[in-house]
Amino acid sequence: MADAYWLDTAPAFVGDAGEVAARPDVAIVGGGLTGLSAALALARRGASVSLLEQGRVAGEASGRNGGQCNNGTLQNYAALAAKVGIDRARYYYLTYNSAVDTVERLVVEEGIDCDFRRTGKLKLAAKPSHYDGLAAAWESLRKDVDPDVRLLSAQEVREEIDSDAFHGGLIQPLSAQLHVGRFAVGLAEAARRQGAAIHEQAPVTDLERQASGRWRVTTPKGTLEASQVLVATGGSGPGPFAWFRRRVIPVGSFIVVTEPLGKERALSLIPANRACVTSMNVGHYFRLTPDWRLLFGGRARFTVSTPRSDQESGGVLQAAMVAVFPQLADVAIKYCWGGSVDMSADRLPRAGEREPGLFYAMGYSGHGVQMATHMGQVMGEVLNGDSSNNPWNLPWRPVPGHFGKPWFLPAVGAWYGMLDRLS
Repeated sequence: MADAYWLDTAPAFVGDAGEVAARPDVAIVGGGLTGLSAALALARRGASVSLLEQGRVAGEASGRNGGQCNNGTLQNYAALAAKVGIDRARYYYLTYNSAVDTVERLVVEEGIDCDFRRTGKLKLAAKPSHYDGLAAAWESLRKDVDPDVRLLSAQEVREEIDSDAFHGGLIQPLSAQLHVGRFAVGLAEAARRQGAAIHEQAPVTDLERQASGRWRVTTPKGTLEASQVLVATGGSGPGPFAWFRRRVIPVGSFIVVTEPLGKERALSLIPANRACVTSMNVGHYFRLTPDWRLLFGGRARFTVSTPRSDQESGGVLQAAMVAVFPQLADVAIKYCWGGSVDMSADRLPRAGEREPGLFYAMGYSGHGVQMATHMGQVMGEVLNGDSSNNPWNLPWRPVPGHFGKPWFLPAVGAWYGMLDRLS
């Protein structure tokens, strides 16, 4: 099987050759959606920017998703409102709405061919008891923040998806989907047109503040000194980022994509071509791709990503796909890939200034397509001295007992599995 579908079916992008620039205004660590979006925003303002990516643009967490660009918070809105207050919960919800708008704006402004479509998100009740939770969510969302949200009965869901596996649903029509690989390459090309240098295969191996206040950034492609550094990479990855590593939880995200089904057969599965997610804690997400395949993803297994565990997770996902769509039992899987995405303990992103001149944005907790892109634009403002539009400059304590290796992942998986069994 081939590797990541998003990368395999995106145009080729070739990073800047040669050594890194000696003294850019800004060094950005990470060539995912946060870093690419920030590079574009900063370069548009006239800053000299060097982006440093350890592998390939969008080759890490930004390419480990279903290409869903969903509005609304990851958390149950009512539970979030009970925790932080209605005004703060509404603000967070509307920030995610704005993030979807940001993606659409950049697609239009830069003419990025990435199949961006607002077809809505369908959240599916995986158990009869989950329908009551969706109904409660519908009431609070409709009253407080999203009057267009729709609650579907089990029968109405049958009109949305050709499966008997679900017991109702909730549609958020502002949500979108896109080809995230083509979008990322489009952002990279747009940033480079504005003058940003984008270096692939350039992992950051050392980061040190100099007496002058500038930051020395060391890579195999040379050493640079920048006035400001934006850490836009997942904190659980390699490099000199121990402070971040203690604050993020790396969770596996795994995806399979079928062979082409043809338009008619594909649309028979999801006639309105919506992005779908299930209501389980260890749930799944799925959608149709632009070339009429079914993409099916989820957590699958709570374990550190390795080639073997990724393939085993692919088998788990294929079985789950067939449980939802038995009519696909004869369909071959052509893509299987996975790896880590970073979650925060409360599943809210974090962004701010760690110390003078060292900024960060990360912890999107599986909802990064829209928010990472949005926060790249916001961090362009923050590095320019305006932090008024940053919603995620929140207290960020380390995860107790977490010093780098996520030894607790099997226990986390067991806990969520128990919750799903008891729900």
